[in-house]
Amino acid sequence: MTQSPNILAVGGAHIDRRGQVSGAYVPAASNPGTMREDVGGGVFNALRTAMRRGASASLLSVRGGDAAAEAVARAIAECGAADLSVTFLDRTTPSYTALLDREGELIVGFADMALYDIAFPKQIRRAKAREAVSAADAVLCDANLPVPALERLAILADGKPLFAVAISPAKVVRLSSILGRLTLLFMNHREAAALAEVAREAAMRDVVAGLQKAGLESGVVTSGDDAILGFDGKGSFAIRPPAARHVADVTGAGDALAGATVAALLRGLDLRQALREGVAAALLAVESPDAVPKFDAASFAEALALVPRAEEVA
Repeated sequence: MTQSPNILAVGGAHIDRRGQVSGAYVPAASNPGTMREDVGGGVFNALRTAMRRGASASLLSVRGGDAAAEAVARAIAECGAADLSVTFLDRTTPSYTALLDREGELIVGFADMALYDIAFPKQIRRAKAREAVSAADAVLCDANLPVPALERLAILADGKPLFAVAISPAKVVRLSSILGRLTLLFMNHREAAALAEVAREAAMRDVVAGLQKAGLESGVVTSGDDAILGFDGKGSFAIRPPAARHVADVTGAGDALAGATVAALLRGLDLRQALREGVAAALLAVESPDAVPKFDAASFAEALALVPRAEEVA
């Protein structure tokens, strides 16, 4: 792979709202706090982190004809990705709203993303999508795409690395029919359990066994502050994430991990080495108030130095 791999990202690029409670969270009551709004989306967040680790990129998404769409377009232009997205003037741009407790942990998330289900299947069948996949070194997608769009994208990407981000327990099952075509899937424990069709409380070895039985050859499973598990044809391994020096917002940590890991894999590192870079990016995301952490080579190297080496597990 070239030193500056070209990644095509296909999936969510929308408005992210994050409200954080300033005191103890009280259910079914008015809670004082603050609300922030910026542009996010699983695949777009991951892509921006990959670009900060040296990748070049293009993005194919869909948006509405409102002010939110203008904000999304500006964010794509500002990060330097080629914008291949399609605008539907009579539709509302998708959005995601997360409510966080004062420690930055998620209380509830609300997704208003009907446009993705409506528009993506047709867009993936257009000549522009075929040309974009053909021009890319690798494809990164998320489960904001509905099943028909994911299946078509997997066919177009045949022969190229195809990475995916799970998004949520409800959406990760959309990837079931293309698991055998994925180079690597990023998910948290709840998403992995849903995909493996095991109980949420199942041991990690049972989750991995279920994923492999379903056809997934390589994956990364995060579990909050617990060890991050990776598995591939060489076996399973774990990396224990370092404690955050301070916690600003956990939103986007998984996306940052995915983006940095993908960029490292495309530079030629193996999964065990690449995932250490992903963990470093996740650490920086947790310590940043922004969904996509800002860092330079020095601050990334400092974070990477805190990440232990992978340990093989049975």
